[in-house]
Amino acid sequence: MDTNFVEELRWRGMLHDIMPETEELLTSEMVSGYIGFDPTADSLGVGNMVQIMTLVHFQRAGHKPIALVGGATGMVGDPSGKSAERNLLDLETLQHNLDCQKKQLEKFLDFDCGANSAEIVNNYDWFKEFDFLGFIRDVGKHMSVNYMMAKDSVKKRLDTGMSFTEFSYQLIQGYDFYHLWKNNGVKLQMGGSDQWGNITTGTELIRRLGRGSAHALTTPLIKKADGTKFGKSEGGNVWLDPARTSPYAFYQFWLNASDADAENYIKIFSIKSREEIEALIAEHAEAPFKRALQKALAEEITVRVHSQADLDNALAASQILFGKATEDQLRSLDRATLESVFEGVPQFELAASNLEGGLDIVEALAEHTAVFPSKGEARKMVQGNGVAINKTKVGVDKVLTKDDVVAGGLIIVQKGKKNYFLVKVS
Repeated sequence: MDTNFVEELRWRGMLHDIMPETEELLTSEMVSGYIGFDPTADSLGVGNMVQIMTLVHFQRAGHKPIALVGGATGMVGDPSGKSAERNLLDLETLQHNLDCQKKQLEKFLDFDCGANSAEIVNNYDWFKEFDFLGFIRDVGKHMSVNYMMAKDSVKKRLDTGMSFTEFSYQLIQGYDFYHLWKNNGVKLQMGGSDQWGNITTGTELIRRLGRGSAHALTTPLIKKADGTKFGKSEGGNVWLDPARTSPYAFYQFWLNASDADAENYIKIFSIKSREEIEALIAEHAEAPFKRALQKALAEEITVRVHSQADLDNALAASQILFGKATEDQLRSLDRATLESVFEGVPQFELAASNLEGGLDIVEALAEHTAVFPSKGEARKMVQGNGVAINKTKVGVDKVLTKDDVVAGGLIIVQKGKKNYFLVKVS
């Protein structure tokens, strides 16, 4: 094989559980392996990135990655790690979510590289014709209730209660593995450590129903160094879809990682070699204030998830808040990026009609908006060279016009060095 996949996961800190003889199998032949993705949203989030990167490393090691999107299992709901029943989705919503997730997966995996080309499969394709009586007769009889009750995902919910729907989830996921083993030659299922019970139900079903053998491997669940959940920011989930999380906010999520987290993340989420990563870690250790790890990580992942142009915009946007950006740089950004940059700063509305004949800067800042509590304070600050409009310092003779509107409806006001205000012109 090209590289030892298990060894690659091991040094990257991405190996949690592995069944006996799995490593031997992976070093002796090209293996087809799969990971399932839950279609509860129309975008994958950075929480899914660990599994995406597992498939990326799997393919780079010369194996065939299969991403299973759960059109069928999405209708049931995985109880693993959940404390309560979740809402079930209708077919139309599920299909929309699946289509969106497929497009995101295609950015990471190579679907045209010969024998180990990636594939995407949907378990609804084999479950849609499976009737209930047929399933409990042909599949259910092979798994004992005692075996299913022993799983952690079930035991943790015994006190609070679990529906038969969620109880049956592990059997449905187990059948996925059996189906792919029988029809697609899949010998390995991978996933997060919370999936170990569901995955081994699949290997057990293959043993009992198919008289065969299969293998399992899981990755650790990623937590931040402070113990909080990975994949969350102050605004909630961090998504791969730019409509849900702007490329600027996405870039900032990685850039703001702590030193301890960045050293962990770059091993997991980068495709740089071990030598390159170790060199970056050493460079960072010598001058942590330069944030070499965070910058390398944020740049690589932003380009892979979005594009080089989106990274360039994110860097330009960062300059607006933290650097010496010019008005030209500010005008080069679109409205969504600018609003993302200034999310959380005080915002004011200003009617476009006020700008038609020009609006005195002092009146604009004290009467038409509340940047200053009084005209006297506004005038004093402007006279002291302490006010900038769109990154350009202004004097008391400044008149705001429609030419000061950027990005289709915004004016950026800066008071002093760090206080920003966003004026929305409507």
